[in-house]
Amino acid sequence: MTNAAHAVPAHAPSAAMPPFLAADVGGTHVRVGRVQASADPAHPVELLDYRKFRNADYAGLSAILSEFLADGPRPAHCVVATAGYAREDGTVITANLPWPLSARQIEREVGLDQVYIVNDFEAVAYAAAQVDASGVLQLTGPATAPRGPTLVVGPGTGLGAAVWIPTAHGAVVLATEAGQPTLATTTELEMAIVRQMLRDRSHVSVEQALSGPGLMNLYRALCALNGQAPTLTTPDAITAAAMADHDPLAKQSLEVFCGLLGSTIGDMALQYGVTGGVYLAGGILPQIRDFLLNSTFVERYLNKGPMREALERIPVKVVEHGQLGVIGAASWYLGQRDHPNA
Repeated sequence: MTNAAHAVPAHAPSAAMPPFLAADVGGTHVRVGRVQASADPAHPVELLDYRKFRNADYAGLSAILSEFLADGPRPAHCVVATAGYAREDGTVITANLPWPLSARQIEREVGLDQVYIVNDFEAVAYAAAQVDASGVLQLTGPATAPRGPTLVVGPGTGLGAAVWIPTAHGAVVLATEAGQPTLATTTELEMAIVRQMLRDRSHVSVEQALSGPGLMNLYRALCALNGQAPTLTTPDAITAAAMADHDPLAKQSLEVFCGLLGSTIGDMALQYGVTGGVYLAGGILPQIRDFLLNSTFVERYLNKGPMREALERIPVKVVEHGQLGVIGAASWYLGQRDHPNA
C-alpha cells in the first residue's frame, strides 16, 4: 500500500491458483473472505466464504483472522486492504484503526506465509468495474461514459479515494490521501462551521467533515453556533434523526454534509482528470441514499463555473456492494502475482 500505481493484468488470472484470504479493514468493521481466481474475465474473483466482524470485539486483526480460519482450509497467503500508509517494514500509518496493524506480526500470530497490504480505496478501485448495474444508485450524469480515469471515493471512519486509470497494458490504480487536504467551503454557514472547528484544531481536513466522525464534528459545531448542547452522540443517531426529521440540527448537519460532499467530489473529479465515472463507495452513503438524492449534492458537484459542462458528462453513482473491499484486495493481489514487477 503506497501512493505508487500498480498495474493489473488485462486478462483473467488462472483459476488453478490456490485459494487465499482477502480482508477489508475499516475503522469499525473488518470483512474477510476466502477467495480464489475465476476464469470469468468480467468477475475474476470468486468469493468462497465471507464474514463481517466488529473491530471493538477483538484485540487485533490476528484474532479476527484466526477466528475466521477456525473452520475450513488454511490458505498460505492473505491480502489486507486498509486505510493509511504502509511502511517498508509492513506496519501501517493510520489514524482510523483501533489497534496497530503489522503484516509481519500477523504472519507470525496467524501462521500465514505472506501477508500483503494495499490501500483500501486502491483495492475498491480494482473492484469497481465488477459492480453490477443493480448494485448502484445513479445520482447524476449519463448512464455510461467512455472508458477513462474513474474515481472511487467514500466517507466512512475516514475518507478514502483512488483513481482507476485504463492503459493499453491493463489498468493502473493510483492511491491517494484525499481525506487529508484542507476542507474548502462555499457558503457562509460552512465558513462559520469551519471557524468553530478551528477553535480546537489548527487544520480542518476534508475527512474531518466528510466521514462518520466528520458528521459528528459538523453537528457539534452547529450546536455550538446555535447555543445548544449536543444531545446526539453517534453518527448513526444523527443520520436517523435527520432522516426522520426529528432534530433540526441533525437534519442541517446532514444537509451540510451532502453539500460539502458534492463540492469536494466535483473538485476531485477535475483534479484527477476523471472522465469514466465516479463511484461513491461504502461508509455512510447507502444509509442516506434517499436524503442524498434530495440534497444539494448534485447542485454543488456541478457548481464549477465553466467546467460544469465537463462534469455533466461524468456518471456519478453510489455503490452498495458491501464486499467490494474484499474483492478489490483480491483483484490487486492477483494482479501482483501475475505481474510481480509492475
